[in-house]
Amino acid sequence: MDWKNSFEVTTVDLLRHGSCEGGEVYRGSTDLPLDPQGWEQMRKAVKCTDSPWQSVVSSPLQRCRLFSEELVNRMNIPLKIDDGFQELHFGDWEGRTFSEVWQEEHNHVQLFFANPIDNTPPNGESMPSFRNRVMASWRAMLACHRGKHALLVAHGGTIRILLSEILEMPMHKMASLTVPYACLSRVVVYHTEKGDSTHLVFHNKGSIE
Repeated sequence: MDWKNSFEVTTVDLLRHGSCEGGEVYRGSTDLPLDPQGWEQMRKAVKCTDSPWQSVVSSPLQRCRLFSEELVNRMNIPLKIDDGFQELHFGDWEGRTFSEVWQEEHNHVQLFFANPIDNTPPNGESMPSFRNRVMASWRAMLACHRGKHALLVAHGGTIRILLSEILEMPMHKMASLTVPYACLSRVVVYHTEKGDSTHLVFHNKGSIE
């Protein structure tokens, strides 16, 4: 048997949404739409690759979902919406500007970014809970799309969780991963008899930032 036929390969491209209406805010679970520049960013990102995607999985929030719907309609491929890939819920910080929250709660903000595991935004989702739901959806996605090439359209925090797991980074270090608007990355999973081996092929291809 040829060694290449001794295991299956699953390829998943990760695409962050583009810039949104509402400015620099803690967007999280707040369902804000893409702004015109955001649409342009995402369309340019998918043009930078000749990837023959067989399906798309998307966060339900419209800044991901509406672009995903446009893409699958153009490519005539299936779309699955998965709530597990939503962004972190920022609780009382939701929808507020970065500067406003910093002025009122700068100590808490500093603690959150230094150690998000033990410092949850007030009334927000904890980082361990966020990680658990993202990784549960990731495992389900790999099982459903095994041996195929899929696109996941999601959020900066969601993608950082996935990359930190793949790279075996401590969770408190994941903020050091740069995931700009319309960031496109590729992950390949080799399914072997001894288990799965996951690799980051490229990161931030095609972003205009």
